[in-house]
Amino acid sequence: MTEQVVATNEVSCGVEPAARRPRRVAASKPAAGRGRREAAAPKTAAERFGVLPRPSLDYTPEVAAATAHLYERVAHVIPAIEWPFHAPYVKAINDLKKVRDAVILAHNYMTPEIYHCVADFVGDSLQLARLAEKTSAKVIVQGGVHFMAETSKVLSPEKTVLIPDGKAGCSLAASITAEDVRLLRRRYPGVPVVAYVNTSAEVKAEVDVTCTSSNAIEVVESFGVDRVICLPDQYLARWVAANSKVKIITWKGSCEVHERFTGEELEAYRAADPNVRIIAHPECPPDVIAASDFAGSTAKMIDFVKTVPVGGRVVLVTECSMADNVAAEAPGVEFVRPCNLCPHMKRITLPKILDALLEMKEEVVVDPEVAARARRAVERMIHLKN
Repeated sequence: MTEQVVATNEVSCGVEPAARRPRRVAASKPAAGRGRREAAAPKTAAERFGVLPRPSLDYTPEVAAATAHLYERVAHVIPAIEWPFHAPYVKAINDLKKVRDAVILAHNYMTPEIYHCVADFVGDSLQLARLAEKTSAKVIVQGGVHFMAETSKVLSPEKTVLIPDGKAGCSLAASITAEDVRLLRRRYPGVPVVAYVNTSAEVKAEVDVTCTSSNAIEVVESFGVDRVICLPDQYLARWVAANSKVKIITWKGSCEVHERFTGEELEAYRAADPNVRIIAHPECPPDVIAASDFAGSTAKMIDFVKTVPVGGRVVLVTECSMADNVAAEAPGVEFVRPCNLCPHMKRITLPKILDALLEMKEEVVVDPEVAARARRAVERMIHLKN
């Protein structure tokens, strides 16, 4: 049996968690060279690119014609009565992308009108950041949450990265700080530290390497040691421990969407239809994984759905919008939705994406020194096999 050692947020390293300790404020130093002209503050994205006037958002015959091919992609997940609201934003955003030399990254949890109608790249968070790194576009608009935008900035420091709503956070990323990682290192000296990509840039900067849900086992085993710290998702860490001989030291973080599912809930679906296929993400609790037919990363969940015969029924145990987006690509499969929405992802909307492109807000900035260290941790994972 694989042993797990759990270091929770409450008692990590026997020291009060960083979030609860008062921050030290450095005493102000006298300004050097008083009387000299102060260096000009860096210009904001709005100052660098300018603010554009708001376009008409009327649903005209021209708008209907220009967006008809896009509505075909989402017709069976977006009612026709809703399209006249979405279409003017879709056209305006797609027009503005050309003006701004911008691309839009849409995570799998974005709503279908974003994912299928304005996004240039879709996928999981790391996949999006790597695609953004390769594009020649000057502006990246992140359809996702803040840590994803940070990862895009870390891998593309020369590009302007915008997030349409700066309050789009993540319960998992918020569960651990850079100071917490430093405390763990002091408690477990010499033990390698692996961080899930669902973490802030500051946390990534403190670890040895990052991982995704699809390669977590491979990353953990790559050190060739008997103990590894794997943070912050306790359920992903337990899943890794159950599938590896490495002893895992975990952190008590979790995704508020995935931890709400229960094994009892899934057994009820199976009792109603013994032929239903249940597909879960490793961020789910162990009883959910045990009740599933398959557990894997977002990309692997999508690949599994594509193997289900036409007419088959699937329970996709993850965020609601992903089921909508996969359903648009697999119309022959019936999706039973035990729907849990991510309130943070749903802060990103078409109107906010339009505002981001018009006003060049909200720009994501990462301290260059932090970004360099975080980038090393990400690149170690990317080049793991090299």
